[in-house]
Amino acid sequence: MAQGTLALFDEFAESIGDGRIDLDTDTFKIAFVTLQVGGTPTIAKTDPVPTWGAGGTTNLATSEVSAGGGYTAGGETLANITWGQTAGVATFDNTVDIVWTSAASGDPATIKTAVIYDDDALNKDCVAFIDMTSDGTTAISLLAGDITVAFGASGIFTVTNP
Repeated sequence: MAQGTLALFDEFAESIGDGRIDLDTDTFKIAFVTLQVGGTPTIAKTDPVPTWGAGGTTNLATSEVSAGGGYTAGGETLANITWGQTAGVATFDNTVDIVWTSAASGDPATIKTAVIYDDDALNKDCVAFIDMTSDGTTAISLLAGDITVAFGASGIFTVTNP
């Protein structure tokens, strides 16, 4: 993966299919972890039952970066979620960039991956992750300046009718 690449967890398809995740009404958050794509400790789209807390097979919250400075435990709420369909293409998006502002003191310096999870699901099922490193292993730091996650023009993800 390359910096900024988003990957959906394989388990996500089952989570929406069996109703654990409701894309219309649930609250979604994005948080930082020290797990890395292609390294150790690792994060992968094939992680079994990834959740943000107890109840799943892979509890990603145990790898969350330390809270402090401009970062709050549990991450930021995606407060501008849209889920809609046009011409057979359904789009899940957050229409406003998410920005963590550097406090220049106490900020986490071990950020490797951003995780999107459903804060309303019983076990806080995870949706996707974004590689925040430039090389898959080197952490970035909020101490170095603000961090922005801007979702692309086509949204966080799309589902197309074949």
